[in-house]
Order: sequence, then structure tokens, then C-alpha cells
Amino acid sequence: MKNLFSINVLLNVTLLSSLLIFMGCAINPVSGKKQVSLMSEQQEIALGAESDPQIIAEFGLYDNAPIQSFINARGQEMAAISHRPNLKFQFRILDSPVVNAFAVPGGYVYFTRGIMAHFNNEAEFAGVLGHEIGHITARHSVDQYTKSTLAQVLLMGGMIVSKELRAFANEADIAMQLLFLKYSRDHESQSDELGVEYSSKVGYDAKEMAGFFKTLNALSSQGGGGELPSFLSTHPDPLDRYENVAKMATEWQTKLQLPSYKINRNSYLQMVDGIIYGEDPRQGYVDNNTFYHPELKFLYPVPSSWKLANTPTQVQMAPADGKALMILTLAEGNSLQTAATNTATQLELTTTASKQITINGLQALEVMSKQVSQDPNTGAQSEITIQSVYIQYGKNIYVFHGVSTPVDFPAYKSSFDKAMYGFKELKDQSKINVLPEKIKVVSVKKAGTLGQALLDYSIATTRHRELSIVNGMDVADPVKQGDMIKIIVK
Repeated sequence: MKNLFSINVLLNVTLLSSLLIFMGCAINPVSGKKQVSLMSEQQEIALGAESDPQIIAEFGLYDNAPIQSFINARGQEMAAISHRPNLKFQFRILDSPVVNAFAVPGGYVYFTRGIMAHFNNEAEFAGVLGHEIGHITARHSVDQYTKSTLAQVLLMGGMIVSKELRAFANEADIAMQLLFLKYSRDHESQSDELGVEYSSKVGYDAKEMAGFFKTLNALSSQGGGGELPSFLSTHPDPLDRYENVAKMATEWQTKLQLPSYKINRNSYLQMVDGIIYGEDPRQGYVDNNTFYHPELKFLYPVPSSWKLANTPTQVQMAPADGKALMILTLAEGNSLQTAATNTATQLELTTTASKQITINGLQALEVMSKQVSQDPNTGAQSEITIQSVYIQYGKNIYVFHGVSTPVDFPAYKSSFDKAMYGFKELKDQSKINVLPEKIKVVSVKKAGTLGQALLDYSIATTRHRELSIVNGMDVADPVKQGDMIKIIVK
């Protein structure tokens, strides 16, 4: 949670309903065939333009001018030879540790710093870049909307909550996981083909794109499936795609007959040298079941075994059973009561109790309320109970929302209370001065295996598997003296 000042930052999917007025037919730019479409190109561009600032506000841009310049230059080069060269493409690096890349309609392509840290050469990046551009040029998002298979909205970090609580989360503007459409296998296969085609045409060795699927497979095997890119999510076996992409790459190289194909390993590694790796503790972190925010200078206890997801606008917490949800965000208003009133109006809450309290010397307001919603398909009503605690801290008003069903709420009340009533000022300088881990590119000191090279830099064996994935290798793979590899440092 870098800051909490941008509250209304959800991708406004409902914009589609106002944009899409009638059904028509359009020519697919890639296939050249007519397809039924609910969205004109102008509407597609408008949707992307509406979504982009909201996505940026939600996740933040990664502040690294060389990397941003690189992705923009490579992106514009590839867009120019794509099937939609006249579309104004935009390319962004998001400040997220999640290993992901995605695109939204209208020419907007996003890479996270997490996935940039896992590429090991320009050619790997270029293949994935072409894949995402391919989703846009083939208008896959438009096709998916027409088939009424719009994106699932998930809580950040893959947290699972019940249907009733998920509805509250959406209404509360809870920070979303990357909002994109769930593409079909056919769409993903076509984007693989386009990724190979586009990256090959601009001179990159698309066989390296195939190699990146091995990295993704290793991440999945390590238990990081929830952090894998969207283009892998509908394909349970990335190794099958490795073979297919490698074959297509050979075919395109035979067809193009370029003198050589770029990989550019060392230049790419030099560019990502120093990139933040994993969660950035400056934006908030958990240590020993306590959440610390060094920049905003507060802390509070986190319920044991609850999953936590930290975003620029909110912190979300949920137990494994998904029967409760807790949110910390910034409330709108210049007083505790005004903030509570604004929230109740915005979320259509019915207040059942309210009291002024003091939390660790801070003025606060506790409000109990309920929210009744109706299923638009069945007409069935559901009710949830909300415990909200508004806290005046400095110039800001923070609010915790503890949410559960009336039946389950008593079981989670103590967990809500512990977190909410444990909110206080952070004074411990050791917690305030914590630094993020970063990628450091080093030279192998002597020939041997990757594992031996990591030991030469005093990397604990417990992190060798992790670093082998970051390097796109196996621990036992041979390395030569002078080879460049990535390690992780503070």
C-alpha cells in the first residue's frame, strides 16, 4: 500500500454497457474474416483509455526510466509491423511483484516488474510482448465479450472469499488483481503464433520465447501458480507450448531468412540490474503476524494464517475458508462521522450501532452495519454483517471493514477486533528503515554449476532453487567463468 489516496480506481467494466449499443459485424484484422462484434474499434479504444489511468492508480508505475524507455521502444517497433499498425499502442511497467503481463482493449499493454525480473534476455521479453500485442490485434477481448465470457474479478493474491463477501469487496472498490479477459485456448494459441511472428519479424530469436515457458513451468511447480501470467492460466501444460512455439520459431526463421536473430542476454541483464525483487517493504510488509507500513508509519496485527494482499489503495485479508474478509483503506471525509456517512451512502449500508472510541490514543468511530443485496438472476436476497472502525491518524482517516455473514460473523469478531484495535503509530526505526530486495547482476567467478556460482556469492542454499528459476536455469546447469547471472541482495 504505497498510498491510500486513490480510492475509486477499479477498472470500470460497466463502461461496456454504455459503449456497446448494437451488435454488428467487423473484419478481424488478423484473420481477415467477418466476425460478430458488439464493439467498434472506437469503442474499444475508448474502453482502453478509460481503463488505463485506473490500472495505473491501482498498481502504480514502476519508476525506472531506462526500463520504461526500453519497453516503449520495443513495443512501438513491434506494433508498427503488427496487423493493426495504425492503433496507438501504450506500454507500461507496473510496480507489482506478480509475474504477469496483460493487455486491455484499445492498445494498452502492461508488464509487471515481477515478470521483467524473470526474463533473462530481450528475446524472451519480445516473445511475450508479441503475445500480448497479438491479443489486441486479433481483438480477442472483443470476441470474448461477444461470447459473454467477461473477466473474472479476483481478489489480489488469489484470495478466495464467498460470493456474498466478494460482492461487498467489489462495491467497496477493493483493489483488483489484474483485470483482463479469460481467453480461450484458441485465443492463447493464436497469440502464441502472433508472438512468434511479430518478434521474429523485428529480428528476435523466438525460440527464446519457447524457453521462457520452462521458467513458467518451474514457477508453477514451485507453487507459484497463482502468480503466473494470464496467457498460461488456460494452459495447464506450458511444456506443450514450449514445443509448439519452438517449432513455429524455426518455421518463421526459415521463411524470413534473416542473417541472424537477436537474443541480447547481457544487455538485458544489465538493464534489470537493481530492479526491485518481490514485495517492496516500503509499501508495507508483514513480519511475525504484524503489518508494518514504513512510509505511512503505522502498524497493526494480522490474524494468524490469514492471507494478506497489499495494493496501492488497500490491504485485504482473508482466512483460508473464505468466510470472512477484512479491508484497510482510506476513508473519504473530513471527520470520522462524515467518513462513516459517506461510506454508508456509497455502499448502501444500514447502520445498526455506532460509538465513539479511542484506539491507542487515536480518536476512532466504530460502526456496525448490514448490507442486503439481491441476485439479479435468481432474485434471492443475501445479507452480510460489517464491522467498520474509522481511525483519525494525522491528516488521514483510515477505515477497517470486517465482513462476514450473520451466521459466521461471531466466529471472526475477535480477529477483527485484534487487528482494528491494534492499529497504532509505528516508531521502531528498524521497521521503518527496512529496504527491499533487488536483483544484482554479477559475473561467475569460476567455471562450475549455477549452484556453485551462487555459493561463491554467499547465497544460502535455501534460495538456490528460487534463484535458478530467476536465472532461467537449473541449479546443476553448467556456467562459465565470466558468465552473467542474477543474485538477490538488499
